[in-house]
Amino acid sequence: MKRTLALLLFAGLIAQASYGQLFMTRNGFVGFYSKTSMEDIKAENNQVYAVIDAGKKNIAFTILLKSFSFPKELMQEHFNENYVESDKYPKAVFTGTFTGDVNAAKDGVYPVTVHGSLNLHNVSKTVETPATIEVRGGVLIGHAQFKIKPEDYNISIPSVVRDKIERDLNVEVKINCNPVKP
Repeated sequence: MKRTLALLLFAGLIAQASYGQLFMTRNGFVGFYSKTSMEDIKAENNQVYAVIDAGKKNIAFTILLKSFSFPKELMQEHFNENYVESDKYPKAVFTGTFTGDVNAAKDGVYPVTVHGSLNLHNVSKTVETPATIEVRGGVLIGHAQFKIKPEDYNISIPSVVRDKIERDLNVEVKINCNPVKP
């Protein structure tokens, strides 16, 4: 009986400690950029749901594709209707892990490497990129930049506009995750 009680108490402490390592946001940021001699494209989304489990070194985020805003309404319309087909594929999802040590109880900037799978347009591809996780006042601030190719995700760019879009799009991710309260 004592052993069972001790095991239950230990399991409860582990669960509580692990729970205390969970951080999330509902208003993270993802932007992508393309700069060519013909046209610059800038799309940003501030409605990104992200979770970091600092104890298990897991990270995930979900992006509603219709929430990307563009400087030109026509770009936004083409993006949603012709390229990512956001009615058919409404979101992009990243799930992965990070390497490197992050002490969620100690302020500082921690270099990490993020490795995982990005699912976009119903295609999953591996993404690996250097990133940082900054701890500031109990908040985890994640920042990463990487490149993706639309054709890797079966996103067709018509030849008539192909020269207006870089082959590799620059993607930037910024997330400020607050601790999840029990």
